[in-house]
Amino acid sequence: MPTTAPDPTIAAAPVLLVAACALVDIDGRVLLTERPPGKAMAGLWEFPGGKVEPGETPEATVIRELHEELGIDTHASCLAPLTFASHRYERFHLLMPLFVCRVWQGTPAAREGQRLRWVRPRDMAELPMPPADRPLVAFLRDFL
Repeated sequence: MPTTAPDPTIAAAPVLLVAACALVDIDGRVLLTERPPGKAMAGLWEFPGGKVEPGETPEATVIRELHEELGIDTHASCLAPLTFASHRYERFHLLMPLFVCRVWQGTPAAREGQRLRWVRPRDMAELPMPPADRPLVAFLRDFL
């Protein structure tokens, strides 16, 4: 059986599991957060979320991150998986499930120095976003 050479574009890289959430308000707008100065990719707009900690599910990560970053509370039953991103950055490969959430308690507020913006999915393409987040916009536009 012939063997094929390994594809150099698929070189081994650590996989980073991150979970993100599209909070959708009653008007169909989605909350985006701007990465603050001093962080990697500062100034880019992204879906709230963060790294999945050892022993944590993606849903638990979203619930924890929404509370820490925005001061709101939700439950796993309020999170609907929509799609995921798989993107190779220079030092790691990002795998990011995206959940949609329409039900939460509290009013989102910036708790980590980030700016917040409610955006209609059709207008998201106008904002600078990390490469992993950008392909998710089309899914949201079609879904919402």
